[in-house]
Amino acid sequence: MPLEALPGFRPLATHHCVTGSLRHIYVYNGHPLSEEMLLGLGAGVGFVYWQMKGQAPFLGGRANVGRPGEEGLEKTAGKRSGVRVASFQTGSAKKAEQAMLEMLAAGQPVMIQVDMGYLPYFHFPREYHFGGHVVVVAGYDAANRQALIADRDAVLHPVSLADLERARGSKHKPFPPQHTWYTFDFAAKRQPQLQEMRQAIREVTAGMLRPPIANLGVKGIATAAERVLEWPQIMDAEQLRAACFNVFIMIDATGGSGGGLFRYMYSRFLREIAQASGEARLQESADEFQRIGDQWQAVAGLLKSASQVDHATAALPEVSARLRELAGLEGAAWSRLERIAS
Repeated sequence: MPLEALPGFRPLATHHCVTGSLRHIYVYNGHPLSEEMLLGLGAGVGFVYWQMKGQAPFLGGRANVGRPGEEGLEKTAGKRSGVRVASFQTGSAKKAEQAMLEMLAAGQPVMIQVDMGYLPYFHFPREYHFGGHVVVVAGYDAANRQALIADRDAVLHPVSLADLERARGSKHKPFPPQHTWYTFDFAAKRQPQLQEMRQAIREVTAGMLRPPIANLGVKGIATAAERVLEWPQIMDAEQLRAACFNVFIMIDATGGSGGGLFRYMYSRFLREIAQASGEARLQESADEFQRIGDQWQAVAGLLKSASQVDHATAALPEVSARLRELAGLEGAAWSRLERIAS
């Protein structure tokens, strides 16, 4: 069969790989919720600072990512929109490919997890691996062993099944994809209810204000402010530049956060609820998170500049100071939002 998308599938310009991939699947199945609504319903915004020994620091703005005790954004958003979502993992590349091709043959695009460093249409300035990336396989050519991938841009990317196998089976830490894929049942699809949106907000505010460990939530932002000052003691100059670039990517829109470490997207989610509910205070919170997103973008700019010079250390005191300020701003903003949602 020729390399073309499933009938009726159209690539969309999206912000975040997970919510963008969900939106591709939802739109294809006649349930066109916004990407921001999917992010919000899935209680998908938070903060984490993490550094494993021998790995670059990780700073992220997502929550409900499927850690132990978490359902995961995909399933939570599905539950609140009448969609049954299931996830699967396997150590077998052959089994993962077979499941994908069977779903495509049945007329369903397939949402999969990959290491973006192995996707040929990405061009990074240095070797880069992130195995938490999610895309949608929208078509395939069995004879030439090629697939069509929908990512965050509004085009379809041809990728060989061999490259896709490498991306799905990557061993790079901290997020090896483990050949993960998802299935969806839209038989009971429905619009989310206002009380479900409010519950989703309460889950996010609880995670930000009362995290179980000091690397998460508002406490995690304060932890990051301290840890960045230690980077020169645990990394050489090249590792330090790479760390600055890595964190820049996680904050900035180019890395798939929608800009401002997901705070811009969450602001738009709050605006959707404010419009639906007539709650003016939610509009005020939306404005507040838009401004906080601007502050995160300022941090991203500092880190990007630091990644491009020989002495990245010089930028770290200002980065630390801005992170301390952000911890205060976010603590106040999430506290206000919790009171509104309650």
